[in-house]
Amino acid sequence: MASTTDFKNGLCIEYNNALYTIVQFQHVKPGKGPAFVRTKLKNLTTGKVIDNTFNSGVKINIARIERRQYQFLYKDDMGYNLMNLENYEQIPLQEDLLNTPELMKDGQELDVVFHADTETPLYSELPPFVVLEVTYTEPGLRGDTTSSSSSKPATLETGAKIQVPLFINTGDKIKIDTKF
Repeated sequence: MASTTDFKNGLCIEYNNALYTIVQFQHVKPGKGPAFVRTKLKNLTTGKVIDNTFNSGVKINIARIERRQYQFLYKDDMGYNLMNLENYEQIPLQEDLLNTPELMKDGQELDVVFHADTETPLYSELPPFVVLEVTYTEPGLRGDTTSSSSSKPATLETGAKIQVPLFINTGDKIKIDTKF
C-alpha cells in the first residue's frame, strides 16, 4: 500500500480492478479545502488515458510489473511465438498485445511487460527504431515533385506497406520509427 505522496510518473497502480500507469500527476493545494492530486492514468490493457483526481493521503495499491527481453521466432495459428533471452522459454503472444506487429522480422528483439503477481503479459514494445530492407518499390521519376506529397508506396521485407521518399530504391535499408 502506498499513498498519493508516493506518486511518480511511470508508477503502476491498481485502480477500479484494472492496471494503470501514471502518465502525469500534479499535487494541488487550494486556498480553501483539502489538498488533492490531479492525475492522468493510462490503462495498460486498453491503452486508454483517463483523468482522475485523488484526495491527498488516499491509500493506493501498487502493482508490480516486470519488463523482460524476448526474441521473435515465428508466427503461427497460436499467435506470435517468442523466446525469453534469459531462460529460453517460449511463449505465444496474441497480436493485440503487440504495438507494431507488421514491423517484426525473425530474430527481432522486443520487450514484453508482465504483471508480476499473475505472470500475464500486458503489452510489448519493439525498440524505438528498426532497420528493414525495401523489397519492392516503383522507380522514382526525376523531377516528379509536382504533387503535394513527394512519396511513393514501398513493400518491406516483413510484408508491411509504407510510404517512402522518391529517392528510396528496391534493396535499400531504411530506419523506421516504431512509435508512429
